[in-house]
Amino acid sequence: QLKLVESGGGVVQPGGSLRLSCAASGDTLDNYAIGWFRRAPGKRREGVSCINTSGDNTNYADSVKGRFTISRDNTLNTAYLQMNTLRSDDTGVYMCQLGGTYWGQGTQVTVSS
Repeated sequence: QLKLVESGGGVVQPGGSLRLSCAASGDTLDNYAIGWFRRAPGKRREGVSCINTSGDNTNYADSVKGRFTISRDNTLNTAYLQMNTLRSDDTGVYMCQLGGTYWGQGTQVTVSS
């Protein structure tokens, strides 16, 4: 049974950086496209970024373009979301998704001074 565990969230000041990880177990990551989503307080879940199985095609929400970078290391069965120049409106629970089906529990990101 495939399981996803996110990590790397925390509290950071505006302008700071965090690197989120999504570790998969129970199956090999390279079989799946990967997406990162977030849910801000009082808002609907939104897609942040996605990457194809080989890692050579990525997409980003307009709100994070130029600041966030998605990547994957299939040898480590882990995906990443590097988040730079964080803003207060980046606050939320960040979750990874595999193949449009499997979800992790999420990791909290709080951007606050």
